[in-house]
Formats: sequence, C-alpha cells, structure tokens
Amino acid sequence: MKSFKQRSACPISSSLDVLGDKWTLLILRDILFKGKSTYGEFLQSAEKMATNILADRLVNLEAHGMLTKVVAPGKKSKFTYHLTEKGIATLPILVELVLWGAQHFSTDIDVGLLEEFRTGKGVAIEKYKRLARETLA
Repeated sequence: MKSFKQRSACPISSSLDVLGDKWTLLILRDILFKGKSTYGEFLQSAEKMATNILADRLVNLEAHGMLTKVVAPGKKSKFTYHLTEKGIATLPILVELVLWGAQHFSTDIDVGLLEEFRTGKGVAIEKYKRLARETLA
C-alpha cells in the first residue's frame, strides 16, 4: 500500500495531495454520476486516461480510504470499485465543480443533471449519496 506524507498541515494542501491531479476527480465523477465501477468502464471515459495512470489513481484512492476494491461476483479475475463514506463525502465538491465549470466553460453535461444541481443542489447531493451507498450494500 502506498504511504501518504502530508506536505503541510494545511487542509487545502492535504486535500490536494489526494484529489489534486487531473484524473482523480474524473474517477470519482464516473462512479458518482455515471455508475461506473470497473477498470474497463473507467477506461471508456471521454478523457481517455492511460492504463498506467488509471491503475495508479485507483491504488491511490484505495490507499487513502476513498475506494474499496471488491472481487466481482462470478469472475474472480475482475474487480469492482466502490466509494467509501470518505469518498462519498467528496460529492458536494464535485457538484460545485460541475456548477462552476458549466457556468464558465462550454460543456456537454447532461442538461437534466445540471438542472437538478441548479434547482435542488441539496436534494441532488443526498440522492447521489444514497445511490453511492446502495452500491456498498
């Protein structure tokens, strides 16, 4: 398991140590909003993450207690990834990034999802937290 050494006691710095690269939040996005849970599904994302980067980020997220890796039912050579409560707690951050990005950039976000966040952010956050927890059961 990877070790984690904080650069400082600053909460922003520590958060960036875990979430601050250009791929990690996309994995969390794919789990939370697109229902992805396998390595192959993550590779199919539009951003075309390299296999070595994906493998590293999944290990990193697991090492930081954000994900659990579970043997897929019926296929011992395949794994599924699920958010822990610590990972689910990133949901409000992702929603705010969606809203900020949609306001300031040209995006191709699902219009229904964007409207859900704009009109009922708190309700939407609770809905996606519930859905993420259902995959843990």
